Amino acid sequence: MDTQSIQPIAQMKTMEPITPIRPWNSLEDINKTDGEQNQELSMFGDIFKNAVSQVYETQAEVEEKQYLLSTGQLDDAHSLPIAEAKAALSVNVLIGLRNKAVEAYNEFMKMNI
Repeated sequence: MDTQSIQPIAQMKTMEPITPIRPWNSLEDINKTDGEQNQELSMFGDIFKNAVSQVYETQAEVEEKQYLLSTGQLDDAHSLPIAEAKAALSVNVLIGLRNKAVEAYNEFMKMNI
């Protein structure tokens, strides 16, 4: 027998078998295992947390200015419409982020696997 024909058979025995596809981990498992994905997921979550906290802050500012205006303690009356515009803008940004996230989720669900 030729020695060249024997070597590929010997190499085939030492090759590693094909690894099966692993099931997807839950988000908690991804956060615990992969640092790079953990950073990306936390950044994504931080954007939403920041948007929600911005809505709460601007709404609290509007309520404070409304109270001060109604009690006569507000010196500059133009600060209330400015605060209301900021609050409306922060709500619109949050709604836009939510809509894009839902749209992305729907696109993922349409994908054929």
